[in-house]
Amino acid sequence: MSEQWKFQVRVNLHDAAAEIARRDPQDPAIKPLVDVLVQHDATLKCQYDAFAGYVAEAEKHGTDQYPLYEWTKATIENPAKKAKYLKAFTLYVDGEEVYTKDKADPLEKDLVPLVGGEIIKDMSKHDTNPANNPQPPARYRKSA
Repeated sequence: MSEQWKFQVRVNLHDAAAEIARRDPQDPAIKPLVDVLVQHDATLKCQYDAFAGYVAEAEKHGTDQYPLYEWTKATIENPAKKAKYLKAFTLYVDGEEVYTKDKADPLEKDLVPLVGGEIIKDMSKHDTNPANNPQPPARYRKSA
């Protein structure tokens, strides 16, 4: 059944590594991570930056067309969640946010040796199955 789902690898970086990755993803201080990413044509995207970009785009174009606007805005305005998401990074492969299992698995495997080291605190792999993904709290859902 998993062939129908796509996947996404995410990493949580330690504080210093997260700051470097946001500022200069080619910095030699995170070279071991960058080397793995290059092998897989992968890039880092800070989840906080992605959320903030979504909110800014919604505010520019009208929030009615952005169903997750309220929830996302509340997330980035919450100091605890902001601190969390500033260290959380989604890994894009071939420019894609989600990708096939045959791309996600080797990337995950090659990152395992870095987990728990000075750069990567932890790692997770997610699929696109809606049953496995959080839904907005009721107060942020638009009534149909």
